[in-house]
Amino acid sequence: MLASIMIYRLFSLQIISGEYYLDSFKLRIKKEKSIPAARGNIYDRNGNILAYNELANSVTIEDVYKSGAGKNKRINETLNNLIDIIEKNGDSVDQDFDIIINDSGNYEFTVEGNSLLRFLADVYGHASINDLKYEEKTKSATEVVDDLCKSFGIGSNEVEDDNSTFTPRLGYTPDRALKILTVRFNMSANSFQKYIDTTVASDVSDKTVADVMENAEILTGVSINESTARKYVDSVYFSQVLGYTGKVSEEELSELLLTNSSYGINDTVGKSGIEQAMESVLQGKKGSETVYVDNTGQVIETSNYVDSVAGNDVYLTIDKDLTEACYNIIEQSLAGILVSKIQNVKTYTYTSTSSSSNIVIPIYDVYFAMFDNDVININHLSASDAKDNEKAVYAAFLEKNENVLAQIRTELTEKETSYDKLSKEYQWYMSHIAAMLYSKGILDTSKVDREDEMYIAWTTEETISLAEYLKYAIAMNWIDVSKLEIDNQYADSEQIFNQIVNFTIKVLEKDFDFQTRMYKYLLLDGYISGTQVCEVLLEQEAVTLDETELSLWQRGGETAYSFMINRIEKLDITPAQLALDPCTGSMVITDVNTGDVLALVSYPGYDNNMMANGVDAAYYSKLRSDKSNPLYNYATQQKTAPGSTFKMVSSTAGLNEGVIGLDSIIYCGGIFDKLDHPPRCWIYPRGHGGLNVSGGIRNSCNVFFYEVGYRLGIQGDKYYSDLGLEKLAKYADLYGLTEKSGIEIAESEPQVSNQDSVRSAIGQGNQAYTTVGLARYVTTVANSGTCYNLTLIDKTTDSGGNLLEENSAEIRSTIEMPDSYWNAIHLGMRQVVQDKAYYNNLGVNVAGKTGTAQESSNRPNHSLFVCYAPYEKPEIAIATRIANGYTSSYAAQITKDALVYYFDLLDEDEIISGTAQTLQDGAINAD
Repeated sequence: MLASIMIYRLFSLQIISGEYYLDSFKLRIKKEKSIPAARGNIYDRNGNILAYNELANSVTIEDVYKSGAGKNKRINETLNNLIDIIEKNGDSVDQDFDIIINDSGNYEFTVEGNSLLRFLADVYGHASINDLKYEEKTKSATEVVDDLCKSFGIGSNEVEDDNSTFTPRLGYTPDRALKILTVRFNMSANSFQKYIDTTVASDVSDKTVADVMENAEILTGVSINESTARKYVDSVYFSQVLGYTGKVSEEELSELLLTNSSYGINDTVGKSGIEQAMESVLQGKKGSETVYVDNTGQVIETSNYVDSVAGNDVYLTIDKDLTEACYNIIEQSLAGILVSKIQNVKTYTYTSTSSSSNIVIPIYDVYFAMFDNDVININHLSASDAKDNEKAVYAAFLEKNENVLAQIRTELTEKETSYDKLSKEYQWYMSHIAAMLYSKGILDTSKVDREDEMYIAWTTEETISLAEYLKYAIAMNWIDVSKLEIDNQYADSEQIFNQIVNFTIKVLEKDFDFQTRMYKYLLLDGYISGTQVCEVLLEQEAVTLDETELSLWQRGGETAYSFMINRIEKLDITPAQLALDPCTGSMVITDVNTGDVLALVSYPGYDNNMMANGVDAAYYSKLRSDKSNPLYNYATQQKTAPGSTFKMVSSTAGLNEGVIGLDSIIYCGGIFDKLDHPPRCWIYPRGHGGLNVSGGIRNSCNVFFYEVGYRLGIQGDKYYSDLGLEKLAKYADLYGLTEKSGIEIAESEPQVSNQDSVRSAIGQGNQAYTTVGLARYVTTVANSGTCYNLTLIDKTTDSGGNLLEENSAEIRSTIEMPDSYWNAIHLGMRQVVQDKAYYNNLGVNVAGKTGTAQESSNRPNHSLFVCYAPYEKPEIAIATRIANGYTSSYAAQITKDALVYYFDLLDEDEIISGTAQTLQDGAINAD
C-alpha cells in the first residue's frame, strides 16, 4: 500500500471568551491500506477440518521516525523495550530470517545453495545472485549478522556518520541482536513504501496487547493490529502433508507476482506442503481502505472501504482418522522393535562376519541418546536452579571437558599420534576437528588435492596424525590464513599451525556437538551412571512416573535398564526422541480404483503451529538439530532400493519380453553361476528348487529373478547388461517408477538402475524409489495395469461451501498384458502373505510382497512391504517402509495393523494401544 503526505491549513474555529482562534498547520497523512483476506480452510475427504484461521492480535511497528543522527538508536531502543514486553508475557518475536542461533550458540544459516545466495543478494542489495561479489558469497552467518548490525546501528557507537570504531552487537546478547536485526531487516524491505507496518510478533496474548497499549508513549510507531493466525488440528500427524504458512520471501514473491500482481512483501503465503501447492486457491482477495493519520500514527479518518474476500477451501483425499491411526501404529511398532533390540550391555562391535539382522542396541547408547537428541536439556545442567543429579553430571562434564581439551592440544602439538593408533574416542574428536576446519573455511576445499598421498594417508589409510596432515596442508597452501587471527601476512608455518591449534580449542570450547559427545565417554568410562541419567530425566520432568513406579524407583526396586525400557514401552520416550535405528517410518495408502491417496504418513512429524504465524526460532533450531529429522518427509523424500518389492516389475518384463512363460521352470540351487563373482539367493546354502513365476514371487527367489535379468540381456548368444537394464526400465516406466508419483507436494525424483541387470532384477543395482512411488506401483499391480498420477486433492469450494472444482487422478499409462499374466503375479503375491502366520485369520485376504534393502553394512537393513486388499476385489494398496528396520517382516506386520484398522476388523483400542507393540521376528533372512 502506498501513502502520500499532505500538509495543508486545517481551519478550526473555536469560541473562547467570545473570540475566534485559528488552528494553524497540521500534518495529515493519507495511507492506502490493504486489508488481508482470510486464508481458505483445509479439510480431509470427510469434511474434518485440518487447517483454519483464528482471530489474533499482532504487534507491528511503523517507521515514523525522523531521519538524521540518532534514528537508528531510537528505533533499536524501541524494539529492545518492545521485545522485553513481548517475551515477558510468554510470547515470541517472529523470526522469519534465514539465520538462527544453533545449539552451540553460534549464528547459522537455515538455507543453502541458491536459496542462500538469494538471501545474501537481498542482504547486500543486489537484484540478482549473479551480482554478488566473492567476499559476499563466502560470508559466514556471523559476518552477515555483524554487517547488518553495523548497517542498522545495533551495537556500540550509535553516531551514524562515523562507523570507523563501530562494534556490532556490543551491549546486546547474540539472541537479542538477531531479533532486533530481523525486525530492522523487514522494515528495510518496506522502506520504499513509507508508513507500512512491519510485524514484530504474531498471535500475541491479551496481556501483551494491554502492556503495549499501556506503554504506547515510549513505543513510537508500535501498534496492535487485528489479524488472523493459521491453526492446524492434530498438527504432528499432518505437518508433512499440510506444510505451513509464513511471510513471503523475496524469491517467493518474485515467483508469485508472475501470476498475481496483488502480492506484497508483507503477505503470508504457503511455505511448504499443501499450503504452498494450493496457494492460489487458499489465498483470498485483499480489501482496501483509505486511512488518514496524524504524524503520531493516530487515525483521523477512514474512507473508501472495500472488504476482502476469503480464500477458497481445499478438501483433501486423505482420511484424517486413518492417517492418525497409521502414524500411531508406526510409532508403537518402532518402539516395540527398539525394545526387542536393546540389551543391557555397554557397547556392540560390528565385525565383517556380523549380520545386519543381529545388530543390537546397547543400553548405554540409549543413555547417551538422552543427551545427544536433547531429551535432557544440557544447558540446564549448569543453571542456577539445577538439581542435585544435574549438578553432579555437570561437574563430571567440566572435569572431562578440561582434560579432553588439554589432551587434544597435546596431541596436536606434541604427541602427533597417527589416527589408527588413537582410541575410538579421540578418533572421533580428530575427525570432528577436521570437519570443523573444513566447514569454517580454514582448510580450503577448493585447494585440497584429493589425489595427494598425504590426503589419502589421512582420509583413507588413516596412518598419519591430524597434526601431520595440517602441517602438510600449510606447506601445500591448502589453508586460508585470512580466516585466522594472524597480524603478520608473512607468518611462517609454525605460527600458522599454532594459530590453527588456538582457533580449534577456542571453537571447541563452545562447540555443542563436541561437548555433547563427551557425555558418551563419561557414561562408558563410568563417570556418569545410567541411574544418574534416569534421575536427571525425572529432575527435568522430561518423563514422569505414576506413584507406584516412582515409589519402586525411589526405593531401588528398579534398575536403570528397566527404567529406560519401561519408558520406551510406555512411549514416555518415543522412537523419534531416541533417534536410534529404527526411528523413522512411512506409509502411503491409496484407493486402487481412483488413484486417490487416502493416507500419507511420515514419522516423526512436527508441530507446524510453531512454524506458522511467525517461526518460533528455538523450536525451529531444535527441529534442525533433531537426529530423527522430523522436517524431512520420509514418505515423499526418502529414497532407498526397493529390494524384492521390485520383483513384480521383473516378472512383467520377463513375461512380456518372452524370456519366461507361465510354465517356465527356473531351478534355484542357492547360487547363480552364470556371472563372475556369482550372486547368491537369500536361502543359500540351501536352494528353492524349480519354480515358476508365481513361485518365484512367493519364495522371493533371487536366483529365479537373476535368471530373468540375465535373459533380458541376451542378444544372440551373448549377455549384455545394458540391454537387460533397458528392458527393465521400460516396464518400470509403465508402473510409474521413472517419474514422480503425481502428488501435489514436493517429492524426490526416482532413480532407475543403470547398473547390472542381473542384480537390478531383484531390486538392487542403484535404483531408488520413494514410498509414495512404490505406492503408485503397487496400485497399478492391484488394479491390473492402470497407472495413475496420484492425487491428494479431492475438490475445492468457496468459503460458503459451493463447489468450484472436482478433482480426480489422471491415468498416466496402462499395462496391457493377458489376464493370465496378471493372475500369475497376483497369485504369487497372495501366496507371499499366506505364508506369514501373523496374517492368518485376518478377516480379509491380502496379497503383498516383502522387500529388504541394504544401505550400510553396519546398520540394519531397510524394511519394505507393498500390498493390496481384498485380494478378490482390490480396494486399497499400501506401501510401507521402515528405514533401518531390520527385516521386511516388521514392515509387513505394521501394514497388517493398518489393514485391520481400515477394514474395521478389531476395536481401535485393540490396534492402537499407546504402548510399544511387540512384533514377531519372522524370517529374518527372507527377502
